[in-house]
Amino acid sequence: MSESRDWTVVRREVKTFLEERIYPAEPILQGEDKQRSMETLRGLMAEAKTAGLWALGDPKEIGGQGMPFLEYVYINEVIGRSEYAQLVFGTYTLQDSIMLNQYASPAQREQYLAPLVAGEIFPSFAMTEPDLASSDPTQLQTSAVLENGEWVINGRKWFTTGADIAAYTTIMCRTEPEAPGHSAFSMILVPTDHPGYKIQRDTPVLGLNTGHFEVVYDNIRVPEENLLGKRGEGFLIAQRRLGPGRIFHAMRWLGQAQRAFDLMCERLHNRSAFGGPLADKQLMQQHVFDSLSEIQACRQLTLHAAKCIDSGDPGRVEIGLIKVVGARMVHNVIDRAIQVYGAAGLTDDTPLSRMYRHAREARVYDGPDEVHIQSVAKQILKRYRDSDGRGWDFGERDAEWSG
Repeated sequence: MSESRDWTVVRREVKTFLEERIYPAEPILQGEDKQRSMETLRGLMAEAKTAGLWALGDPKEIGGQGMPFLEYVYINEVIGRSEYAQLVFGTYTLQDSIMLNQYASPAQREQYLAPLVAGEIFPSFAMTEPDLASSDPTQLQTSAVLENGEWVINGRKWFTTGADIAAYTTIMCRTEPEAPGHSAFSMILVPTDHPGYKIQRDTPVLGLNTGHFEVVYDNIRVPEENLLGKRGEGFLIAQRRLGPGRIFHAMRWLGQAQRAFDLMCERLHNRSAFGGPLADKQLMQQHVFDSLSEIQACRQLTLHAAKCIDSGDPGRVEIGLIKVVGARMVHNVIDRAIQVYGAAGLTDDTPLSRMYRHAREARVYDGPDEVHIQSVAKQILKRYRDSDGRGWDFGERDAEWSG
């Protein structure tokens, strides 16, 4: 992005593109004709590149436009209004681009990172396994054994999002069976067309097939140099990938909530009952007030977390907080919009039904609410225990940034 382009201008351009080009294409993009869907998607991606709206948040050194994290919140909340906009604007790959930029070897950068940022290939990431409590990932069983210069991988993963269109999967494997806890795992890059990579099914989620695949690894053999980072660094890499990913989710949830809010308010004016528009009913006005306050509070928490990251702080408390609060917020707002629509809100005649099901996922993926609540509370209580009475100062970070 050139120095002269203000983020407010970019935000308006993204919103216009979304409303004029992506919204009308959503029925095709989520349709059963996968070839037509992909052709439409590729066409929209090309349009976004021509419009200068591609890879806004990727660092400049890897081919992106280098938008600061704080400014990117305002853009990504617009992108979040449609589940397909991430792909169209080249932000779907940002978590993986950041991860590869930090840990990939020169050969891996050439093979995966450059085409990833350019939108020539899509990534996938495999960590969760069926029949295990993935909130405790030290239980993961997928293994990789080094034999004669090759990793031999065996196991089963699910919720490998986009495996059917991805060029490769980054797989969390147990490579150090004798090592304790988190240090037993590594990350390995595996092409999805490799022998032994077997997609079993698109796992239905609340009645939708949305690209979360179950995959079996049957004696996959890849070169030793497909290891990402060092042996035993799997959890370190995963955390550095998932941290920014959680705030990206929170940004997009704001977009989903704002779209539902728009639909709700328009419905209140366009629908009448008991002698007047729904907008005149006090209980309906309560829905507007509660949704507005929750969205705006969540926006401020998200902006605060983005300031943390821009300042170089990992923001573990702030990101854990927004992951939980944001997931609850988007569910609540969409739920109220459905209530305002009545029976129509339960159908697929509006986007709300699909949005609602995705919103329920938000409280589970990238760590369930319970894990983040516990983690944040432990960090806060540790400050009170170990900081000689200083505790948690709500304004301390703001003072550091302003200074």
